[in-house]
Amino acid sequence: MRGIVAIVGRPNVGKSSLFNRIVGERVSITDDASGITRDRIYSKATWLNQEFIVIDTGGIILKDEPFSQEIKAQALLAVDEADLIVMVVDVRTGITAEDDDVIGLLQRSGKPIIVAVNKVDDQNFQDNVYDFYRLGVDAVVPVSSLHGIGIGDLLDMIIHQLPERKVAEYGEDVIRYCLIGQPNVGKSTLANAILGEERVIVSDVPGTTRDAIDAVYTRNGRDYVVIDTAGIRKRGKIYERAEKYSLLRALAAIERSDIAVILLDGTEQLIEQDKRIAGYARENNRAAIIAVNKWDAVVKDDKTMNRLTAEIRKNFLFLDFAPLVFISAKNRQRINTLLEEIDRVYENFTRRMPTNILNDIINDAVLLNQPPEFNGARIKIYYATQEGTKPPTVVLFVNDPKHMHFSYLRYLENQIRANFEFTGTPLKFILRKKE
Repeated sequence: MRGIVAIVGRPNVGKSSLFNRIVGERVSITDDASGITRDRIYSKATWLNQEFIVIDTGGIILKDEPFSQEIKAQALLAVDEADLIVMVVDVRTGITAEDDDVIGLLQRSGKPIIVAVNKVDDQNFQDNVYDFYRLGVDAVVPVSSLHGIGIGDLLDMIIHQLPERKVAEYGEDVIRYCLIGQPNVGKSTLANAILGEERVIVSDVPGTTRDAIDAVYTRNGRDYVVIDTAGIRKRGKIYERAEKYSLLRALAAIERSDIAVILLDGTEQLIEQDKRIAGYARENNRAAIIAVNKWDAVVKDDKTMNRLTAEIRKNFLFLDFAPLVFISAKNRQRINTLLEEIDRVYENFTRRMPTNILNDIINDAVLLNQPPEFNGARIKIYYATQEGTKPPTVVLFVNDPKHMHFSYLRYLENQIRANFEFTGTPLKFILRKKE
């Protein structure tokens, strides 16, 4: 994994369109209304077999407009987290006073800067590109995010200038898990409770993400790495609204982990941010455990746990395989239960299924429930094999992958789960056409 690229600039210069073009999908909202991109949006991009993270930001507005302080805070926070900055400008309006102000802010960061001169989709504007060297940046590249012109040149420049992030290396048998969640849910308290209980810390290794710490410890003769992701720091009034955005640190920690322990605050209502953070674990095919913290502080009756369990299951349908534990990191209650779940989930995450048994399960499932017609034909499954682990990955050789309906694939997954212990781990399916 290479570093992090932040796309910044004043409003309406085409930042979100460029972001969508780089990541190859329409992730960011594009609209003519000023400042429509309220929050930072993250996605992974790949170029020349190099993978990196791209952050889209709201336009930096220095004058007093609605949401201007919040948007500026998010943009500056993205700059703080980034290893390289792409400043987007509009060739048709030329250099504005706002561009001069923005470049001044960016240059004070000390990060490498590339100026992407957008909307150069007409030869008549080509000569205007040279004017932007007046911003004091050596790397200036003309692009048209709308038509894809110059995107390859921009990506070449990004890969050339973007440093590669060093990742701490551990043995293959070391269980790596991260603690993710909103700020103040008790991640650091839980990490300290785990490490304090074991009392056998081998070393503290700085993580690859700012404000994340890898702590190596041994439990029952086995080595573990717990990655604690801290909440975003507040720096004065401009950052007060930015504290809740911890997605980037969560994403980087998840990518280095086998298991994501998703921490929820039992004393607070679930919000969309909890689901977003958990969604990154699912999107990255990581094993997952949902831990409800601060259980000691919850006002309980005999049905509280059942109510909260039902609410969590309803909101986290995409993690229906994840076990749920209730803990108190502060009082070190049920920490051993969580640690035992980590062991169990890791065993499932690395489980291999015998090929003959896997095919018996698939064949029996098809006999019991024939696949429906989809896209004009019916799927035929000839053979199944497990290709790998972390997560367990099943390859199905079929007549034509486009005839597989997602609901039938989910049915096959349920049949496999009914025969093998896969609590806590997603199952990944790959469809291949049998030649």
